[in-house]
Amino acid sequence: MRAVLNVHERSLPTSPEAVGALLDTLGSENDRLWPPDWPPVRFAGPLAVGVRGGHGPVEYVVSHYVPGQWVRFAFTGPKGFHGFHEFSVEPRGEGRTVLRNTLLVRPRGMRWLSWLLFFRPVHDAAFEDCLDCAERAVTDRVARPAEWSPYVRLLRAMAARYAPTLQKPAGTLRERRSP
Repeated sequence: MRAVLNVHERSLPTSPEAVGALLDTLGSENDRLWPPDWPPVRFAGPLAVGVRGGHGPVEYVVSHYVPGQWVRFAFTGPKGFHGFHEFSVEPRGEGRTVLRNTLLVRPRGMRWLSWLLFFRPVHDAAFEDCLDCAERAVTDRVARPAEWSPYVRLLRAMAARYAPTLQKPAGTLRERRSP
């Protein structure tokens, strides 16, 4: 069975403490990291090891958590996805910090096809938007905002039509980016 390694990261002009503070808001009422254009991250309780959560059709349990530094989520759904995704905060010195999202998953059976056709493009778009949120939170702007491909726009439109609970209502960040 093949593994997928997918990494998104952004170097931010701020301290690890500032980026770690964003990480610690994930899934909370004051979530400053997760993009508003995507199904919200929800947890069954405060961010802590053992807490179940998810976003959209993806479900997981918090398997590791070092406040302000690192959180790992072990997948519990959808069925056929085995692995994790995580956020890490990495100091780079001279007032710079890297925020990284790493996904390692082993899709089984037909899940390979769903990874290639649906989950990968949607994951990539959502996590680039997440990094935009982090950059905006620490600098009040985004130097090069992520753009959704026409394919991601199509997938989101189809999800809104056939699985409306997977989508957020209109009037979010994406619309504010339009000229």
